[in-house]
Amino acid sequence: MLYLDRPSVPWRGRLWSHLISDVSYAELHAFAEALGAPRRAFDRDHYDLPADRFPVAVWLGAQVVAPREIVRLLRTANLRRPKHLTPTPHPRTPAPALTPALAPRTPAPAPTPASAIKELWFPG
Repeated sequence: MLYLDRPSVPWRGRLWSHLISDVSYAELHAFAEALGAPRRAFDRDHYDLPADRFPVAVWLGAQVVAPREIVRLLRTANLRRPKHLTPTPHPRTPAPALTPALAPRTPAPAPTPASAIKELWFPG
């Protein structure tokens, strides 16, 4: 079953709802696609829906519930992904190094003295 709360969260000059499923994320993604919601609107365990999509979601069969009921339904279905438990790396985070952190490092070569450089360029 799909559920959403009434648009009440202000952001960027609009009011937003939360759309969830108590069955699976696959059901949620399919319903959101039918609504025309972009995948970027998915936030860990719900979709953020603008107020203008609310009537369409209800027409397609989503049930309107209180905001607290959204969280309860997600927990009961074991689909809740709280922000503090969901590791999401920042897009600009560099990839981990290919070599292990404890690998022995080779020492940097000693600087070449100026006299040796002069010998290379001006022999004799």
